[in-house]
Amino acid sequence: MVAIVDYGVGNLFSLKSSLAAIGADVVVTADKALLETADRIILPGVGAFGDAAQKLRESGLDRVLKTVAANGTPLLGICLGMQLLFEKSYEYGEHEGLGLIPGSVKPIADVLPSNDYKIPHIGWNPLIFKQENDLFRYIQNGDCVYFVHSYYATDCEESTVATAEYGAELTAAVARGNVYGCQFHPEKSGTVGLNILRAFIEPKENVSC
Repeated sequence: MVAIVDYGVGNLFSLKSSLAAIGADVVVTADKALLETADRIILPGVGAFGDAAQKLRESGLDRVLKTVAANGTPLLGICLGMQLLFEKSYEYGEHEGLGLIPGSVKPIADVLPSNDYKIPHIGWNPLIFKQENDLFRYIQNGDCVYFVHSYYATDCEESTVATAEYGAELTAAVARGNVYGCQFHPEKSGTVGLNILRAFIEPKENVSC
């Protein structure tokens, strides 16, 4: 079972529909017991980091996510959900994240070469692979995915598995053990995105060499 974390942040319908389309047994839930027994967990999110982090803390879901990740359950963060995996964010102040991946989240504006680049960064960009990773086993370097974000993950070179170019080279995907993150929206990225989700939900023992 794939569990999508419902903590009041994000459009969960399109993600659930995409997972169902590739044959996943999927549930949207805030039930801690259900999350603890899930085979895989996806943490979505749109909006402000501070508000989302507070919702996770108030619901106790932050502790659940840390526990399941420590126990080896594959966890995928998407967009804001990826940013929450990091230690902290500097979005309108300084906010503590889940700390599952070393690094921080900072404004894209800090690294753009000019005002010609609009913020938020919205659109399709090719992935630039930095490391081999299971998430990419059904896609190719240069395949395009869909982004919507104003902040990016940084100080995370060791866990960065893909970047995208938007005036600067921005972190597009990260991985550390069983914890993964996509700054882009795989559920809005057509066949490429579905193949990334398929790679995440597929048990490794079913992968043919």
